Amino acid sequence: MSSEQQIRWGIIGPGTIARTFAEGIAHSTSGKLVAIASRNPDKPGLGEGFPGARIVKGYEALLADEEVDAVYVATPHIGHAEWAIKAIRAGKHVLIEKPMALSAFDADVVFHEAKKAGVFVGEAYMYRFHPQTARIVDLVREGAIGEVRLIRSSFGFDMGSFRPEHRLFANDMAGGGILDVGGYPVSMVRMLAGAAEDKSFVEPVTVSGVAHLGQSGVDEWASAVLKFESGIIAEVSCSIMAQQDNTLRIIGSKGRIEVKDFWFASGRQGGVGRIEIIKGNERQTVEVEEKRYLYSFEVDAVGEAIRTGQTEFAFPGMNAADSIGNLRVLDRWRASVGLAYGVETAAKRITNIAGEVVRAGNSIPKRRIPGLDKPASAAALGFEFFPNFAAASLTLDAFYEAGGNVFDTAYIYAGGKTESIFGDWHTSRGVPREEIVLIGKGAHSPLCYPDVIARQLDQSLERLKTDYVDVYFMHRDNPDIPVGEFVDAMDAEVRRGRIRGIFGGSNWNRERMDEAADYAAKNGKIAPAALSNNFSLAEMLDPIWAGCVAASDADWKRWLNERQIPNFAWSSQGRGFFTERAGRDKRDDEEIVRVWYSERNFERRDRAIELAKKRGCSPIHIALAYVIAQPFPVVPLIGPRTVAELEDSLSALQIELSDEEVRWLEG
Repeated sequence: MSSEQQIRWGIIGPGTIARTFAEGIAHSTSGKLVAIASRNPDKPGLGEGFPGARIVKGYEALLADEEVDAVYVATPHIGHAEWAIKAIRAGKHVLIEKPMALSAFDADVVFHEAKKAGVFVGEAYMYRFHPQTARIVDLVREGAIGEVRLIRSSFGFDMGSFRPEHRLFANDMAGGGILDVGGYPVSMVRMLAGAAEDKSFVEPVTVSGVAHLGQSGVDEWASAVLKFESGIIAEVSCSIMAQQDNTLRIIGSKGRIEVKDFWFASGRQGGVGRIEIIKGNERQTVEVEEKRYLYSFEVDAVGEAIRTGQTEFAFPGMNAADSIGNLRVLDRWRASVGLAYGVETAAKRITNIAGEVVRAGNSIPKRRIPGLDKPASAAALGFEFFPNFAAASLTLDAFYEAGGNVFDTAYIYAGGKTESIFGDWHTSRGVPREEIVLIGKGAHSPLCYPDVIARQLDQSLERLKTDYVDVYFMHRDNPDIPVGEFVDAMDAEVRRGRIRGIFGGSNWNRERMDEAADYAAKNGKIAPAALSNNFSLAEMLDPIWAGCVAASDADWKRWLNERQIPNFAWSSQGRGFFTERAGRDKRDDEEIVRVWYSERNFERRDRAIELAKKRGCSPIHIALAYVIAQPFPVVPLIGPRTVAELEDSLSALQIELSDEEVRWLEG
């Protein structure tokens, strides 16, 4: 797009904020509003706030409009991520009214989609682009008040009375102050704490919040304290039922800065903004006069990014890391006050993030595993890192839609939360149980006893919302217990129909596995037929956790090859050893150093790097491809924390290594 061409804008959700944004477009130098989309195009007076724009019936119609280059998403909060992703997939550039999503996990998916599509996406915090913002940042960086110690920032207003019909009071509409206006003070203090260190922003090390939750369960007024590593403490507050002074206060070692009604700078339609610098009895006023419309600045910032081929804002706009970090603070604030939205529960969130029915895909290769009567995806998904259903469902949906059907759970993970999340996920999505290969684990130390297995499986199956697992592992071994007692306990569960595939040991050694097989053969019992030990191109030198067992050395590989027992391998990519987090001169990560650092492993890492360059991929992809390329069945357990990480891992499943390459990697 040339510098002379105007960006043709379309708006989804023609409410109050959309009309204000339309004024910004009209007074910009780079944009032109060509269309607005409404589900009720015949509404009287609809076009009055959008002069000259075509009214399009339905949001999908606007996304299909070839005359629209960029889309402003101004729906209620719960529609932001969905319509942003749909617009991105339609090839449009997107500006999303804040908050860009309900959580940092959702926002991460939006940015990932934009990166794949090569289009711009940004979050609309309009104050970031006003010249007054740049002046305040400069004052902090110049040390105008010495070292910054405290920052106080608020954004609050009073709706007057409880209005159950209004979106701000609707829990299912993600109402309340934290998401609606709390992001402003949080983004401000993160930026200013960053400015004190000559950075664009920094993240707080602690977030502690309080709030009053009203009768509809949303926060009507709330505050939080953020502490940064530099020692700066920030107090932020927001409200929908309390009129606050909305003054920014930056307190330093030599004075303070105060800015009244900072969010609107010099006014929506221009004017004079005033920055007060107070040092003792001295007061200096820095005036910032600006005649342009406040919202025109962000319109032109989007236009500049699009014209220069950028997919996110440059500072002072909020790039992907900044927006995700901001929402992460809001997530922590919400969690600390117990604020949850109904739309984030399994009962209401029954589609994927793009609002589509979740359907099985086929891009992940599948294989036959001895002892299982259904094909299994080449990798299994573990998801113990997520705080709630809404966050975990993003990865679960993406994995299943790519063709993944093996899911790794355990009685002990997050105190049972992982099992409950999976149960809610497969039932809310209507995923056929017969398509799933479900892994369960129990009898973890210190409760590593045979009589625990049945009791824990009772609870696991209830959480998982199913009456059986396909694969079951004893999570640890207890060598003080005769192995036959463990075999008897699991044999009983197979005969009860609660294990309908294979069982075995997780972190068991070869001798105990062989002993268990011998006992089963002599006593007419079902023998263990699966293993879940660490297996990786990098050999584990010291157990990651107590009781862990690795199966990566030559003796283990011979044993696995002879018996063809499938190994559901955890930490199959070396837990960061094949990424830039590791290196002969990098010793910051104590776990990586302790568990993986040896010259033999570094030589393998060197070869993985070399082969990755030839294959046009990353060393970590080579590490995963190595695991799958073994002459015995290995199903790597992957634990991505984002959809981007998931898709990155899954790309390695398409890499086929020859026997010669496998031997060369091993050295």
